Amino acid sequence: MQVNDLGLGGVREIIPRKFGDQRGYFSETWQRQRFHDAGIALDWMQDNQSYSAEKGVLRGLHFQLAPFAQDKLVRVLRGSIFDVAVDIRPGSATHGRWVSRVLSAAAFNQLLIPKGFAHGFLTLEPDVEVLYKVTAPYAPQCDRSIRWDDPAFGIAWPLDGRQPVLSGKDASAPLLAEIVHQIAF
Repeated sequence: MQVNDLGLGGVREIIPRKFGDQRGYFSETWQRQRFHDAGIALDWMQDNQSYSAEKGVLRGLHFQLAPFAQDKLVRVLRGSIFDVAVDIRPGSATHGRWVSRVLSAAAFNQLLIPKGFAHGFLTLEPDVEVLYKVTAPYAPQCDRSIRWDDPAFGIAWPLDGRQPVLSGKDASAPLLAEIVHQIAF
């Protein structure tokens, strides 16, 4: 397993080993002891899977407040995404900074996103499936969103001049400045 620190509060790219032959491949995408040895000792509680039919679907920026704040381990089963983590931890020296990675089924990479980060992704092709582990269950009372295009972040989404396909929730999400007083992890 290869672990690349992305220099932003514990956000890491993880590339599991693949063992292949003429039949295909096998991989342990998460293994408790290996992750622990790499300094990632998290208790995963739930797996979530999403499917996006179109290129240009943007999901996010999402996070949950305490006591249901979530660490996430994101990977792509089919297709590719532009995956983003934004530091929204109150008092953080890197508050408002973001980091991204293209995650794809072909690259077989994953993104570890710690509590205190908003998460979002843009599909780069049609028929994309994303699987992610979380350390807390979904809690609607703690669920929050921030506008994907909040100018406080200046995320360089690779939209090629198109408008993203958004849910109603994401289209009406507030700016960080409007909810910053609510944020606690």
